[in-house]
Amino acid sequence: MGNLGFQEILLIAVVVLVLFGGRKIPEFMKGLGRGVREFNDAKNSVRKELEEGLNEKDNQPPTPSANGVQQTATTTTQP
Repeated sequence: MGNLGFQEILLIAVVVLVLFGGRKIPEFMKGLGRGVREFNDAKNSVRKELEEGLNEKDNQPPTPSANGVQQTATTTTQP
């Protein structure tokens, strides 16, 4: 896409102003801000639910196996 210079940004701003008019731009920006805020809220709620689920999983006691013996992770080292 390349680097945008001052002239390119000015041209884009003029085109947007001509297409939408001076009154519609604040309404458009307000709607855009609401959309970004809603997206961030949804993202944060999903992140919170995932973290709570992981914490819940980590805090659960080990489940017994079919033979009634609790399984624990052990590591052995050989001399």
